[in-house]
Amino acid sequence: MNGFSQHFGLAVRQSREALGWSQEQLAARADLNRSYVGEVERGRVAVSLATVGKLARAMDLAQSALVQRGEALHQHYLARSAQMQHLCSQAPAAL
Repeated sequence: MNGFSQHFGLAVRQSREALGWSQEQLAARADLNRSYVGEVERGRVAVSLATVGKLARAMDLAQSALVQRGEALHQHYLARSAQMQHLCSQAPAAL
């Protein structure tokens, strides 16, 4: 899966954990299979807008807020990756 799917999954996991819920609890509230929630959290699946809606409603979040959390994590990762690439390109050559 792509990087955004991974970061969206991380946003779902962080939101779920902030509520103190297990994957089973989130799955039950969102009317999803627990193993599917695990796949979402690991970024192994590209979720549909319907699934985003189910997850967000279950956690009492706006769909846009959940997507924005994933986007913020993804942008942070991209910025850190660019920064690391820049630092590595500036490192002196090994002897």
